[in-house]
Order: sequence, then C-alpha cells, then structure tokens
Amino acid sequence: MNGTVEPGSAEGMARPTRLRLTVRGRRVLAALAALPAVIALSAAVVGGGAALASRDAGAPAGSFQTVTVAAGDSLWSIAEEIAPDRDPRDVVDELVRLNALDSVAVRAGQSLAIPMGSDGVASTGEGR
Repeated sequence: MNGTVEPGSAEGMARPTRLRLTVRGRRVLAALAALPAVIALSAAVVGGGAALASRDAGAPAGSFQTVTVAAGDSLWSIAEEIAPDRDPRDVVDELVRLNALDSVAVRAGQSLAIPMGSDGVASTGEGR
C-alpha cells in the first residue's frame, strides 16, 4: 500500500445514500399524503346539508295572506286568533318557519304571512 485511498473504499468519503422505499413504504406514504384530502371530502359530505338553505321552502304564491302586527301583538296572540282550535305552539312554529324568523319576537308594523286553507294555519279572513 502506498498510502492512497481508493475512491470506493470505506476509508474514503462516505457516499450519500439514496432513499429506497419498498412497495409497502410507497403505499403508506401515498396514504399519508392523501389523508387531508380524504378528511376534507368526508367533512364536506357529512356537513353538506349545512351548506344548503336551512329554512323551509315556504308556501306557494297565493296560498297565504299577509297581516300586519299591531302594537302589543305577539306570535302567540296571533296564533290564538287565527287558529283557535289548534295548539298555539304548533301555529307559532309554523309562522316562524313560514316567515323565516330568527326568534318569536315580532314588532308593531311587521308584516307576517299567514297560510290559508286546510293545509296549514287557518286564516282569520279579517284585515288586521
């Protein structure tokens, strides 16, 4: 030996190693890379109904009349007046859904749609 180091020997510079993945390793890496997309898609499918309008469609045109809330009126008093033979809680719920109200509070001068006929709240026929 003359003191020189051969390029491929262990005493020479260490060669950089290449990353070698097995078939199983590539599958695991692909699954980890796809995981955020799968989670996002799952969340979109599960919560997709929330993205739709949350209010009911309402009544077809011409199947309701409009009344104006008088001072001192509440949805409960209006419900008792327009449908005395029905449970006021059910009528108030129908009025809230039909008018897309955020709460049961109403103010004087506010217009409310009141369903007409046998398919919903009976109308009073009176002008308020």
